[in-house]
Amino acid sequence: MRRAMAAVLLLVTACGSTPEQVCTAIGVPVGVGVDVRSAGVATGALEVCWDGRCTTRPLALWPSSRVVGGTCAGTAPEDVCSASAEPDGGLHGYADVPDLPVRPVVVKLRLADGTGATVLDRQVEATPKLVRPGGPECGGGGAQLNLAVAADGSVTAT
Repeated sequence: MRRAMAAVLLLVTACGSTPEQVCTAIGVPVGVGVDVRSAGVATGALEVCWDGRCTTRPLALWPSSRVVGGTCAGTAPEDVCSASAEPDGGLHGYADVPDLPVRPVVVKLRLADGTGATVLDRQVEATPKLVRPGGPECGGGGAQLNLAVAADGSVTAT
């Protein structure tokens, strides 16, 4: 009798339950990303300020690329696809700013050429966004801000 009652209770609770949210253990780098389309740039640094304090970080830059020549053997999820990457003429970098808030900050971005001469010195106010890799229901996450430097030297938050 007890087994029958346990089975009924198990079925009743299983029918009324909703799927459990699965949260990943993926971390989020907290900081500022920069995409550069301006010529002659080799290195950079940025200063991020909020609440009367500032943090200066170096900005290592690497060549960026784009995906080209993608092909797939079919349309089913188990089908194989391939693609290649080619340089796109730009640079990208990321500076860790561990306590970056999710509220307006002022970023002073300085880019230099291979000799260390300043190529760009701009200031922009922007608001970092909270990124949660497991979705809004999951905890964790962190603030990120992305800046784009256009060929004409203009800087915008993206």
